[in-house]
Amino acid sequence: MRGSGHRLLRFFLNVSAWFNLLSAMVGAVGLVAFEGMGIPAQWLNGTPFDSFLWPGLLLGVVVGGTQALALFALHGHFRLAPGMSVAAGLVMMTWIFAEIAMMLVWSPLHGVFFASGLAQVVVGVLALGAWPSPLLARDRL
Repeated sequence: MRGSGHRLLRFFLNVSAWFNLLSAMVGAVGLVAFEGMGIPAQWLNGTPFDSFLWPGLLLGVVVGGTQALALFALHGHFRLAPGMSVAAGLVMMTWIFAEIAMMLVWSPLHGVFFASGLAQVVVGVLALGAWPSPLLARDRL
């Protein structure tokens, strides 16, 4: 990502990665240290988990870890930063999808975090160069 046109994309990728990292860490600590943060334990029925310990650890390490790697790449100005952001957004979206599929419950927060992962993916793909320039240009066949 180079040039002034990518500054806005980089800014959004930083904001989304920080938001997703902080939310994953808060969620992980809440699940592990505060026994689910008020989430009913019966929501774990039918899942491979009998407590919130493993889901909390997975949330912190996998979701939070990929966001941290994306931030490291962004702050280090590595060329793989947009790709890492896409990967981190996909991990966030997969986490939410798997959580809903296993617990068979939905909360508005699921929508918020899925949307933040989706936005991170879209902006990361745009930063990789998926935006046609000029936008409405046509190819002659």
